[in-house]
Amino acid sequence: MTIWKGPSTLERLNSMHAGTMIEHLGIQFTEIGEDFLRARMPVDERTRQPFGVLHGGASVVLAETLGSTGATLCVDTEQYQCVGQEINANHLRAARAGTVTGTARPVHLGRRSQVWSIDIVNEDGKLVCTSRLTVAVIPRGSLGV
Repeated sequence: MTIWKGPSTLERLNSMHAGTMIEHLGIQFTEIGEDFLRARMPVDERTRQPFGVLHGGASVVLAETLGSTGATLCVDTEQYQCVGQEINANHLRAARAGTVTGTARPVHLGRRSQVWSIDIVNEDGKLVCTSRLTVAVIPRGSLGV
């Protein structure tokens, strides 16, 4: 049984990020499963730090993109929106080229908060980063935005 509140497609997810950091870093959603969301990101001049390895901040952007998108897909977006409260990341292995792939799965889907676990692997399937994201589920429009 799916955890998603409404239908969504990869095309829709990828098109709604035009003109954002997500597009700038080349993040592409690749799979929507019954209880997970997956995306990839290139390791290139946009995402590497000066020493030639994947920047930890880019990994965090991928993790937060996956977790917050997943969280949003789990609520009634007419009434609620999801905003990040806290994120942590453990950078475990360097990536120098190619792509990394992140997979987000919920740990907790509550009425007021959600917690997501995101694992990022390299092209060999080896863990590069593991992250945990907490999001607040708030009434739509309460941010004044």
